[in-house]
Amino acid sequence: MKGILVTPILALGGDVVFTVVLVAVALGIFIVSGIVSRNKLKEAEMKLKDSDVKIQSDLETAKEKAESLRREALLEAKDENHKLRVELDKEVKERRSEITRLERRAIQKEETLDRKIDNMEKKEDTLNRKLNDIQDKEKEAEDLYNQRKKELERVSGYTSDEAKRVLLDEISEDAKHEAAILVKEIETRAREEGDRRAREIITQSIQRCASDHVSETTVHVVSLPSDEMKGRIIGREGRNIRTLETLTGVDLIIDDTPEAVILSSFDPIRREIAKNALEKLIVDGRIHPARIEEMVEKSKRDVEIGIKEEGEQAAFETGIHNLHPELQKLVGRLKFRTSYGQNVLKHSIEVSKLCGLMAAELGLDPTVAKRAGLLHDIGKAVDHEVEGSHATIGADLAKKYHESPAVVNAIGAHHGDLEMDNLEAVLVQAADAISAARPGARRETLETYIRRLEKLEEIANSYEGVEKSYAIQAGREIRIVVKPEVVDDLGASQMAKDIVKRVEEELDYPGQIKINVIRETRAIDYAK
Repeated sequence: MKGILVTPILALGGDVVFTVVLVAVALGIFIVSGIVSRNKLKEAEMKLKDSDVKIQSDLETAKEKAESLRREALLEAKDENHKLRVELDKEVKERRSEITRLERRAIQKEETLDRKIDNMEKKEDTLNRKLNDIQDKEKEAEDLYNQRKKELERVSGYTSDEAKRVLLDEISEDAKHEAAILVKEIETRAREEGDRRAREIITQSIQRCASDHVSETTVHVVSLPSDEMKGRIIGREGRNIRTLETLTGVDLIIDDTPEAVILSSFDPIRREIAKNALEKLIVDGRIHPARIEEMVEKSKRDVEIGIKEEGEQAAFETGIHNLHPELQKLVGRLKFRTSYGQNVLKHSIEVSKLCGLMAAELGLDPTVAKRAGLLHDIGKAVDHEVEGSHATIGADLAKKYHESPAVVNAIGAHHGDLEMDNLEAVLVQAADAISAARPGARRETLETYIRRLEKLEEIANSYEGVEKSYAIQAGREIRIVVKPEVVDDLGASQMAKDIVKRVEEELDYPGQIKINVIRETRAIDYAK
């Protein structure tokens, strides 16, 4: 049968067979797809029904939860309302209790005030009675006084007004006389004390400041590579120059001077720090506030190291050993101090050497003398920071750093602030005068120098019996030749003391001045 069917089909041709097969396959696929789609549709409908049921269930659950939350919130609100009501009731009770307490206190105070008023009324009645008694007694006393007054007038023969006038005149004369004596004594003491204090203050001021005498040493000139550097030193809106002046305490003067900046300050250490810092900044080229601060700090360290080295070198040069490190630093600081133009460190070294030489000649201990000579002006290193004269300050510093009593006394006594109790102190005073009086050691303006010499000779020539006077040794000595027939030996001695007193009162001078009064008698004859 199969052979019978296949044979006609094959007989139809290969193309027709292929077409029929394709149609049959497509039909099968379509049928299968329809079946599958129907099954899926049914599954989707089942899932949709399940989803509706679940949503309905969730909705009911949510409603139950919402109702539960509402009930819980309502309960919490009721609890909170109850608590607030309890607290409010409690506060109302406390306020009522406080008001009741205050009312009781007010009633008590009112009762106390009533009692006090009653007491005051009773006291007022008592005082009125006493006042009446006093007025009666005053009237009796006045009557008694008038009776005694009439009796005195009858006995003395003066009326009361005449007696008062006589008594007041006598008392007034006595009081005027005593007052005049007292005023004169007070004026004399005040004048003497004022003169003494004025001399001390002026002397200390000159020693510690002396700005007029050392004005040429209060500035440094720093050379610049070019004038363009001035603008960089000033900085934008002047911030660089303000920073440098603030950090160093030195005034920078930038004017028309070509390729130069002037540093001005009375403190030589500050001026040296500013000079070193500015020179470093010029070499470095980076000039701004941060760099300026860094260079100033570095310069401070460098100057401190230099001060220490100067102190060590001075101790080595004078042969002084075991000097306290702090004293060495103070000695080094003297390099930056001047007195009338004389460098204090060089002056101290010279005094030390002079003391050693004189001590050796006199058979004293040269070590103690040289030590005292080097340290005699140590107070000048800090006299701008500490109150008192530099001699007293130096003695305190030496005592603080365990110097010997002889050295301490020599330092404190070299200007007469203390009494000398050893020969080394005398040597220090003499060496100090020699170093300061040496011609050329201390500078003065020519006008001041000439004025002092003229004043010296004027004071000497104002005395009777003076023949000639000569100011010599750069004004450190005045020789006065007197007439022997007018001034005797006692008169010459008294004249020297009087001139010393006038020179001390009328002149300002460094060191000391020797007053040398010369009286001589010559007998001249000729052999024929």
